[in-house]
Amino acid sequence: MATPPRRIALTGGIGTGKSFVLRHLARCGVPTLDTDVAARDAVRPGESALAAVVARFGPGVLRADGTLDRAGLGHLVFADAAARRDLEAILHPVIWRAVFEWLTGLQATGVVAVPLLFETGQQQQFDRVLLTDCPEDLEVERVMARDGLDEVAVRARVSAQMPAAERRRLADAVVDTSGSEEDTVRRLEMIWSGWGLPALEPREP
Repeated sequence: MATPPRRIALTGGIGTGKSFVLRHLARCGVPTLDTDVAARDAVRPGESALAAVVARFGPGVLRADGTLDRAGLGHLVFADAAARRDLEAILHPVIWRAVFEWLTGLQATGVVAVPLLFETGQQQQFDRVLLTDCPEDLEVERVMARDGLDEVAVRARVSAQMPAAERRRLADAVVDTSGSEEDTVRRLEMIWSGWGLPALEPREP
């Protein structure tokens, strides 16, 4: 029998259900790390990464209270591939340092949510890659509802991602999130048990 994985990466396009899957795993007692949270921590006031972002993009990316205007910066970088690469060059080293520190201290199977896993070439750091996936129109619909963006803006963000077919080719397993939350959980549980991991059982809050 194959050894169950210890380091699992969770990835997928925007609006494909990564956050829901990660929350469910956490409720089941699985150690989790969300790199979106690490990214927010990296640009808190006083952090060197925030100073670097301001140096590159100007003080207009800051709110009046000195915090980063993430939405405004997002509009800027998704409209400019070079700007997006510059932002990633600032943030990714900081984020991956946090990931590696977390993985080093991992005592059991854990899951790291990494939206740009394949784009950063870091999939080799993990035993398995789990992908969330759904049809593009549903992806767009979810992000429009979640972020209050119009369809043109959302489709621009989707088109800036790695093609979904390529992500599916690179992943070890795919969770189709196009159905109900219950359907998604069932699909996740099938993959989890197929990897020889203990059953996922939500714990009391």
